[in-house]
Parts: sequence; structure tokens; C-alpha cells
Amino acid sequence: MNYAEIKTILSEISDPVDRLEFVMDLGNSLPKIPAGAKATEIKGCASRVEIYKDKNNNYYGAADAGLVRGILAIVLSFAQGKSATDIVAMNLSAEFARLNLQLGAGRMNGVAGIIEFLSNQ
Repeated sequence: MNYAEIKTILSEISDPVDRLEFVMDLGNSLPKIPAGAKATEIKGCASRVEIYKDKNNNYYGAADAGLVRGILAIVLSFAQGKSATDIVAMNLSAEFARLNLQLGAGRMNGVAGIIEFLSNQ
């Protein structure tokens, strides 16, 4: 599912609990890190999060918590095929904030760490 589709579906779900359940379901679609690929562990996340980027700007990820996998799926769907320069120009932090997922401070620190990593690749 691409970012535009995710954003549309989230805009149609008004119940905060249902929105978070949808995010957790998105974690099942997270592109898996290819076997043998060296992933980078993301700093600032309470959960263990790893991301791998290939030479074509395709991003793959893993996380040890369901909600975090969903968050990672959202952020990576936005970044797919884009360079770090493209990601910085699109202001991924502001775009993610517009989703209004009502995440706690700890989760938002993790989101910031993921975005920082993507912006520096």
C-alpha cells in the first residue's frame, strides 16, 4: 500500500483506537529486510527498529513491536524510491504529524529517529 492510500484510509477512520489498529495492521505489509543485508539500528526508538536501504532507494525495515512496525510501514511507504534530499525537501516530520495518530512522546521520539536516519542516507 502506498502512502497516499494509507493517508486516505486514515482520514476516513475517526475512532482513535480503530486508527491505531489500522496502523498495527500495516505492520504486516512492512517490506522485510533482505537476507544477508546489513541493516542499521535506529537510535531513539524504545523498540528495536532496523532499516535497510538498497542502491535504488528502496527501504526495508523490521521492528519488535506491532505498533512500531505499522509506524515504520507508514514512514517507509512515504520514503520508497526517494533519496535523502527528496525526503528532506518533503518535510516528512510535518507530513507524519498531519496524520494525527496521537502517539505518546516515546513513540514520537522513535519516529524522529527514523526520519533523521532517512534524511541522512
